[in-house]
Amino acid sequence: MAELADVLPMPNRSDVGSEPQSPSIGGAVSDVNRRIGGLVSAIASTATSGVRSATSRLTQESRDATDDWGCDPVLVRNMMMLAQLRWDVSTGGDHHLPKRRGALVVVNSPRLSRSSIFTAFAISEAIDRPVRFVAKRELLPVTPFDRRIGGLRDHPDEIAGALRADEVVVLGAAPTNGLRSVGTVDHVLIGAALATSTRVFPAATTSSPFARRARVEIGSASHPPRKRRGPLTELELADRVRSEVHDLLNEMGDLGTGTPLDWLPLAGGGN
Repeated sequence: MAELADVLPMPNRSDVGSEPQSPSIGGAVSDVNRRIGGLVSAIASTATSGVRSATSRLTQESRDATDDWGCDPVLVRNMMMLAQLRWDVSTGGDHHLPKRRGALVVVNSPRLSRSSIFTAFAISEAIDRPVRFVAKRELLPVTPFDRRIGGLRDHPDEIAGALRADEVVVLGAAPTNGLRSVGTVDHVLIGAALATSTRVFPAATTSSPFARRARVEIGSASHPPRKRRGPLTELELADRVRSEVHDLLNEMGDLGTGTPLDWLPLAGGGN
């Protein structure tokens, strides 16, 4: 009733008992509309202010959570949930990875498969640790968005810095068109692991562009065939880990019958 009294005009006490006045209906309606309009404007202003305040707070929290490499954990969690809509990834061999120390995981990269990204997300989910990936682009530089979801530049100094900080980093081999082929592994980036005394692990992935099923299999740590003091160590280790990724791919199968249909991406071998 108090709100109604504020909106509707009330009779003047001095008019009680005198001749009834002829109030203007148009004036009363105009006054009611003016008061309602003011109330709506006040509510809208309060709501807009609340949304701006909440957005500003979330933005500030996101900035505060961003780490030294520009990764935003809030965005990473959201991207991992979106990735689960695209890929249903099963992960094996994650027990090989260290619990707290850094590791460099080398994975095959079927062209257009985004294997480094979904491998990083899958391993992160399996070991409950942040996992970064080397954002290698053939034509474009690393974008700010790559940074925010855990991407690193394909530069040995940046990778070495992450490994010294005990981060797990996924490195993709050179992209290939073959379902069972493994591209060359950048020995300079392998050198970043050697310089920081970080172990290198082979990993194989299979995926399909037409289905959600995908798999990541991590092998035991790779070791160079012999100890050297010169740059040949990183070359030999790069070749060794590439060979071990290829062996993991063969062990994972998916080419059971040997018919030409098994070589199609629809069979789940990659893309």
